[in-house]
Amino acid sequence: MLERTIRLAITHRWLVLLMALALAALGAWNFTRLTIDAVPDITNVQVQINTEAPGYSPLEAEQRVTYPIETVLAGLPRLEYTRSVSRYGLSQVTVVFEDGTDIYFARQLVNERLQSVRAQLPEGIEPKMGPIATGLGEIFMYTVEAEPGALKADGQPWTPTDLRTLQDWVVRPQLRNLEGVTEVNTIGGYVRQFHVTPDPLKLVAYGLTLRDVMDAIARGNANVGAGYIERAGEQYLIRSPGQVTDIEGLGRIVVARRGGLPIHVHDVAEVLEGTELRTGAATENGREIVLGTVFMLVGENSRAVATRTDARLAEVNRGLPEGVAARPVYDRTDLVDRTIATVEKNLLEGALLVIAVLFALLGNLRAALITAAVIPLAMLMTITGMVQNRVSGNLMSLGALDFGLIVDGAVIIVENCLRRFGEAQHRLGRLLTQVERFELAASASAEVIKPSLFGVFIITAVYLPIFALTGVEGKMFHPMAFTVVIALVSAMLLSLTFVPAAVAMFVTGRVAEKENRVVLGIKRVYAPLLDRAITWRVPVIAGAAALVVLTGLAASRLGTEFIPNLDEGDIALHALRIPGTSLSQAITMQTALEARIKQFPEVDKVVAKIGTAEVATDPMPPSVADTFIIMKDRADWPDPDKPKAQLVAEIEAAVLQIPGNNYEFTQPIQMRMNELIAGVRSDVAIKVYGDDLAELLRLGEAVEGVVSGVPGAADTKTEQVTGLPVLSVVPDRAALARHGLSVGDVQDTLEIAMGGKTAGQIFEGDRRFDIVVRLPETLRTDLDRLATLPIPLPRDSGQLPLAAGAAAVAPGLPALCDTWASCPADAPDYVPLGEVASLELAPGPNQISRENGKRRVVVTANVRGRDLGSFVENARSEIEAQVELPDGYWIEYGGTFEQLISASQRLQIVVPVALIIIFGLLFMAFGSARDAAIIFSGVPLAMTGGVFALLLRDIPFSISAGVGFIALSGVAVLNGVVMITFIRKLREQGDRLEDAIRDGALGRLRPVLMTALVAALGFVPMALNVGTGAEVQRPLATVVIGGILSSTLLTLLVLPALYRLFHRDSEDSGMTAR
Repeated sequence: MLERTIRLAITHRWLVLLMALALAALGAWNFTRLTIDAVPDITNVQVQINTEAPGYSPLEAEQRVTYPIETVLAGLPRLEYTRSVSRYGLSQVTVVFEDGTDIYFARQLVNERLQSVRAQLPEGIEPKMGPIATGLGEIFMYTVEAEPGALKADGQPWTPTDLRTLQDWVVRPQLRNLEGVTEVNTIGGYVRQFHVTPDPLKLVAYGLTLRDVMDAIARGNANVGAGYIERAGEQYLIRSPGQVTDIEGLGRIVVARRGGLPIHVHDVAEVLEGTELRTGAATENGREIVLGTVFMLVGENSRAVATRTDARLAEVNRGLPEGVAARPVYDRTDLVDRTIATVEKNLLEGALLVIAVLFALLGNLRAALITAAVIPLAMLMTITGMVQNRVSGNLMSLGALDFGLIVDGAVIIVENCLRRFGEAQHRLGRLLTQVERFELAASASAEVIKPSLFGVFIITAVYLPIFALTGVEGKMFHPMAFTVVIALVSAMLLSLTFVPAAVAMFVTGRVAEKENRVVLGIKRVYAPLLDRAITWRVPVIAGAAALVVLTGLAASRLGTEFIPNLDEGDIALHALRIPGTSLSQAITMQTALEARIKQFPEVDKVVAKIGTAEVATDPMPPSVADTFIIMKDRADWPDPDKPKAQLVAEIEAAVLQIPGNNYEFTQPIQMRMNELIAGVRSDVAIKVYGDDLAELLRLGEAVEGVVSGVPGAADTKTEQVTGLPVLSVVPDRAALARHGLSVGDVQDTLEIAMGGKTAGQIFEGDRRFDIVVRLPETLRTDLDRLATLPIPLPRDSGQLPLAAGAAAVAPGLPALCDTWASCPADAPDYVPLGEVASLELAPGPNQISRENGKRRVVVTANVRGRDLGSFVENARSEIEAQVELPDGYWIEYGGTFEQLISASQRLQIVVPVALIIIFGLLFMAFGSARDAAIIFSGVPLAMTGGVFALLLRDIPFSISAGVGFIALSGVAVLNGVVMITFIRKLREQGDRLEDAIRDGALGRLRPVLMTALVAALGFVPMALNVGTGAEVQRPLATVVIGGILSSTLLTLLVLPALYRLFHRDSEDSGMTAR
């Protein structure tokens, strides 16, 4: 069938060439549609549930919000686990589903359960699902800032409130409706509000309460519709507009009447524009800014969405007031472009090296061009497959393409055609006719098509088990396997059709019947080595076996890690301060930190998020800041060759001199990916589970002490679970009973006075701003005066009116009434807060973390200077020896190490399956378990080269390296298949065993060297490149190069010795065992 296909391709050669050109044109068109990205999105399927609980302590948020939500989510289909964090005023529950679950189906399940739990939550508490984004979702950040000296139309300078208003009502609405954008999150500045700040003394004097003020504003700031009437054929809508439009109107709202006179809001309160009690802020280069973050919708392409966002932001800027601009500070496109530049460089250099080898060893320009033409044709066909299957072009999908592997099949066919053409011309003493050339091209191609295609098919087949990888490792390497399989299948198709047709058409004229000087020189060295290997076959094989055993021992010294960290170029600095640090103090400390970092000439800008943004995708207290250090291009560095690790060490040494901060260094994407995948931002997480927070903290600190002493530990810290200063207003129930009050009466007044409550909104076109009632800031921060806060008493409490003796609450205020009878009918009585409650200031929980319904404390650490796997094993043994756990408490390990364990377990299945596939295919090809085993022996010897290559370059074993070993297993048997096929053919023609082995090895030397060289050289740029993303490709390329070198040694020396050892001459087929 294969020979018939080849002859058909040569007969219809023009049609074959036209079809190849058509496929190339289709690929070129699809190239314009191919989405480009940096790396595949490896975030698991998860849904965030954010619940704002204003005024709730972490303990209350856990008890009253987090726990009910976690409980109701139990038993969801395809649920993997849940984790949560409860902070002051916020509960976040993350629901993680099994891979493959549709995100919209998962959100629908969660939403159904949330509907049923709402009745169990406190009044006014509304859980909301987070944006439909992933760990790679934060693709674009920008600032809204005013130029120095810029003024508004009224001549006033721009304030943070003005800039935040522009962001909320001008910039953000234009960005959030972009295709591919799911959310635009804002942090920094102040949300504009209208504040009504009553004076407690005046309220007491007029016999009013905070609730009266709120109710009056609500009733005096509303529009009412009253249906319609018909008159003279027309319909008139009836409405009564009552909304206020400015501060003056708000102040004129009537609260009550006293002595026949109206009491307005401005009589008892100051009405002014104020700011929110914000939970977060943003800074840039030591000054406060407004920062917007664009989140990409799941499944979209980050480069395309970021490009659209940048273009729209330019349009938005044209509509902003003079002196105000929205400027990008982080654009994912920069990272994508740098990464793709690395991939392009690798592919181009690899292609050039492959073509150079083809020209050097084939010795025929046309033949080399035909072989090289397979590279672009296969690449364009691969791009078509990627577009049709929605695989983006990224570091993983394109990073493992080796043009040497792609042309291996074509090299074997073209080399054999050249050899046969030369022999025929030498035998005939003339040039071949067209008919002779076509016939000889068909027979020469058919002669080697089976081993050629079978070898390439084996390489393709070993990639198939990679599709069995699941979870993070599956999402990372599936695109790679898919792309390589498509490329190799395309190459096989071209080798079967295009290559024979092109050789028959274009390789005309005289073809040299002898190899060129390079090959002849190599043969002169190889021939005596081959003879000695066959003669000393037992020592050679014993040496090879010893080398395999030595490799196994050496492999145990290899460290382990999940995947090498992608160098994003920029740096993320996680700054932690003492729990309870105020937001204003944190901003002051952050500006000092940024000023120090900005002194480094390599730094372009420093941007920070402090606390929690408007949408709490990343809940942080004000004491924690995410600092993004955006670097200049290396060409602009004073020393462009300075290693990034050295710069990070210098920055770390500099910032450690600033007191009051702890730091953790990572990278922007890496930080978010680690957090969303494992719930922590560090390489290793030691999770201590139990019930009592104090005991968990004690155990966590003990674990931290042990881990910090393990070599390689960096940034070791225990989760900040305590230390948040809490002012508790504890009601005295006995005193409340004496005054006829309830706990709710005290809490209601305290909630309005200190936290503030919304009493309505003021509209300015589309814009709307809350009206908030609360005490003036001078009173809110005065704890002594807080004790005198008047609590209204019920009229039937039996107490004497306070107005006559109101000195305790309002000294010097004229009494409104001296006796009960003379008091206004609606005048309430009051009692100071200090008489019915005590004020207690004490540290409380800072945050409470849970996982699968159980409390936990997490100790995190980054690993530097050693591999991740050995560090965890060392830490685990030290913890088991030094930390004693009480009953009911246990420890688990997480972080990226968790993904390493999962991937290692999966590879323990995938690698044996790949090896079984190889042996099975070899047995099918040769029908002999003995010959299959001889060729299969190339796999362990090839792996020796891979292991020693990793050791020489001091690269730990990672999943990238593991995939390299899988690919190497297929590459290692390709040349063995070609050589054994040729040796068997010579024996079938009657050659003696040793003559067949010698002639077969020497005759196949050129194709063996060519396939080995092109395959190895195709990976050389990946192994040596230092561009963005090169560190992810480096282990794979290193393994394949080292393995190909050692497998070539096997094919040329050990394989002939093995064949001679296990075969002998025979009268029938010469294939019986010795």
